[in-house]
Parts: sequence; C-alpha cells; structure tokens
Amino acid sequence: MTRQAPLPATAFAPLTLRRLGIDTRDEPVVYMRRGCHVCKFEGFEAKSRVEVWRGGRRVVATLHVMEPSLIGLHEVGLSEAAWRALGGADGDQLRVAHPAPTRSFSAVRAKIFGSPLTPEGVAGIVGDIVAGRYRDIELAALITACSGARLDLAEMVALTGAMIDAGQRLRWNADIVVDKHCVGGLPGNRTTLLVVPIVAACGLLIPKTSSRAITSPAGSADTMETLAPVRLDLATMRRVVERESGCIVWGGAVNLSPADDLLIRVERPLDLDSDGLLVASVLSKKIAAGSNRVLIDLPVGDSAKIRSPEAAAALGAKLVTVGAALGLAVRTIVTDGSQPVGRGIGPALEAFDVLAVLQNAPGAPDDLRQRALTLAGAVLELGGRAAPGAGRMLAQQVLDNGSAWRKFEAICEAQGGMRVPPRARHTHDICARQSGRVVAVDNRRLAGVAKLAGAPKSPAAGVAFHAPLGTEVAPGQSLLTIHADSPGELAHARAYAEAQAQLISIQD
Repeated sequence: MTRQAPLPATAFAPLTLRRLGIDTRDEPVVYMRRGCHVCKFEGFEAKSRVEVWRGGRRVVATLHVMEPSLIGLHEVGLSEAAWRALGGADGDQLRVAHPAPTRSFSAVRAKIFGSPLTPEGVAGIVGDIVAGRYRDIELAALITACSGARLDLAEMVALTGAMIDAGQRLRWNADIVVDKHCVGGLPGNRTTLLVVPIVAACGLLIPKTSSRAITSPAGSADTMETLAPVRLDLATMRRVVERESGCIVWGGAVNLSPADDLLIRVERPLDLDSDGLLVASVLSKKIAAGSNRVLIDLPVGDSAKIRSPEAAAALGAKLVTVGAALGLAVRTIVTDGSQPVGRGIGPALEAFDVLAVLQNAPGAPDDLRQRALTLAGAVLELGGRAAPGAGRMLAQQVLDNGSAWRKFEAICEAQGGMRVPPRARHTHDICARQSGRVVAVDNRRLAGVAKLAGAPKSPAAGVAFHAPLGTEVAPGQSLLTIHADSPGELAHARAYAEAQAQLISIQD
C-alpha cells in the first residue's frame, strides 16, 4: 500500500488571530487548541517555542495548549506581549512555524563548564536573545553561568559591546554628553528627577533614560510618569533633548540595549548577585543613549544592594575599567544606603518629594535635596561645567534661584505636558509601640510594605516614611503612613507592616 505524502501546512484552513488580553508581562505567549491541525502537523507541544508571523511582523513565543471550550480550532490566541509585537486585529491571518535553532546556546554550555565567553560567542548569544530565540530557562542558565565572579573584564567588555550593537544608538551634536545612574536598592531615592533639570539648566546635555520598577515600589520612569509622559519614541526623545538639553524617559520605549531588558526580566526574580551583568546592563544603556561621561551612585548599607565599602570599591573599579575600554568616562560615588531617601516611597509620593525640593518648599525633605546637590555637582564637574570642588555650589545656586524648577517644567512640557500626581483614597498610620530612638531601618521590608499597598501599579500607593535614623519617638507616634487605593491592599500592607518587628528598630 502506498503511503500518502503529508499535506503541506498551506493546505489547512488558515489560523486566525485572537487577542485574549492575558498579561504575561514581557514574555510573548501564544495559545492554541489541543488537537489543532497545525500543532499536530508541526509536532508542537505545550511549552514549545514557536515563531508566529502576521504579514512581515514576527514574534518568537512560548506555546500554551488550551482545552477546546476556550479557543477555536483554527485560532491562535495572543497574550498582550505577543500582541504588542505583532499588532493586528481579531480575524487576521497568522502563520505559525518552528523557529530557527538557537545555535549560540553552545557558547552558554561551554561557559557553564568553565570556558570563557569569546566576543563572537557573546555576539551570537545577544543576537539570539534580541531575536526572541531564548526561552526563560535558557536565559536563567546564561544568568547563572555569568553570576558571582564568573565574568572577567574581557568578557564584560565583550558583553557590553554586544548589547550596545544589538539595539539602536543615539548620537548627539555635542562633544560632552553626561548621564547619571544609581545601582538601586534604596527606597525613595529619586535624585534623577532633580539632577537632570539642574544639569540641563547649566547647559550640559543629559539624555536620561530610566527604568520602571521590577521588584521595587517605583522606578524613576514610574515616578516621572506621574508628572509627565515618559513613553517617547526616539524621534520625540531627540526633539526634547535638543530643545531642553535633557529628558527623563522610559528606556523600554526607545529600544536602547534591548537585550538588557530581556535579561533583567529573568535576572531579578532569580535574585542573583552579578557584578558582570550589572556592569554590562548599566554601561550599555549609557553608551547607547549617546553619553560619554557618566556618574554612578553606589549606595552602601546593610539592607541596600551593596552591603560594604569593599564591595562598592570592587564594583566601581569594574565600571571604570569597562567604561574606559568602550570610550566612556565613568566616575563612581559611594553614598549612604542605610535608610530611605526623602519621605515618599511609591511613584506619586516620591513625585511630591521631588516637587517640594524643586520648588524650595518649606519642609521639603532635606536629605533628598542634599543628596541631589552632591550628585548634580559631581556631574557638573565631570562635564566640565564647574571646576573640581565647585560643582555643588553651582548646583545649589541653580536650585535656589528657581532655574532648575523652570527647566523641569520645560522638560515636562516638551515630553507632552505636566501632570498632577494622584493621591491615594485610603491611608493608615503604623505607630511606635515604645519610646526611644530609631537605630535601624530595613529598606527591603519597607519597600515590601509599599508594594503590598499597590505600588507601583497603583501610582498613588506606597508609604510615607516619618522616622529616619536618630528620630526620637514616643508611643503612638506615627512611624510611617500606608497609602493605598483599595481597602484590601491597605489591609495586606498593614498586616505585613505590623508583623515586622525589625522594620524600624527602636532602642530606649
């Protein structure tokens, strides 16, 4: 008996798009019905990697298989991340196939077994990551292989360069382009929104791309978004910077070092400490944004990301060396990471702190003001706008005379118009149970309270912090105020805060 040749996929009824509205964050996921003819023909199974095309647009996604009652036989359901990549409307025709093999993963395997990453190997890895060919489990293997002290300086240089080359790169009509970055781990540390207008008001170019929160209550982009639009394309970002000398935009919208965004999505939940990946992450985005001089803030504290001066010195040396290899002048500055900065923890609450400092309002958080002046002064010196030792004084003049506030208003207007930050509908005070002096604050647990309250997804949610180190408190005195938009979130945050004996430590 002669065996009939299998029908080509084009012989089947076409598959059609169905937008399901499922939030899978940044991971593209597609959904097909169990028993779908294309699944059978191609041999797809649950968790297979598939390549989906709509016209000339494509995405590599993870397949989830659904029961017949949930999706049509000839439909492909798209998660929101997959839909953003493909666009289109329900009923559009889609083509689904196996993606090209991920050949670069052999370099990852070699690294796992102790071989160094070569520039060619790194370029292949980063190219495949950006093309969407790496599954989360493969990204996790790469991150693990690069964690700890497993990347040497040559590998860091190669990885940083490959991450720059994989995305778009801005170039500016200026000899000096400055930037500022903080490695994070400190709630409320929104100095970026103060440093940028101070530096831009002094005439230096500072095109700041900032991140959204991943595991924190707010990123700089989240806070800025309560004050002005941050989802700008490259052309709009360029116009803002050329007009106002600075901007504060969300880096995820401008495709600078896109491999970094994909690595961070998997790296943060793993909570692995990796100087090498941090160096590549920070420097690739600075160079891609067109900066050639950058100041990097390294907060050090028992519950900050960097726990000791020795660790800060080691990380700082790597940042400086790798930056120099790629034509970027890096200066690092070690700052106090023992407690939150300012009063607000959460997008809108941090925005109110920023506005108070910019407007020189009575009662504005002085620790935020002083930290911002120190950092802005260092950037002004790095950019040649002030002599060594004179930058802080210039920064203070620009802040005190209102120039920084006017520049911030102008940047917000150029980015699409200034907004009024929202306020939460519900609040609750967490009060001291004894008298004494505040001797320790747990940054991570305090950030946890703000996240349980709804930050950053609810921009008005978070924590107002009232008890910095050294504060003398009495029983019943408010240590912090929880802000939430729903009673349920307020209750969750309150229960967690009240159960944390070490959240704010008080001694007689």
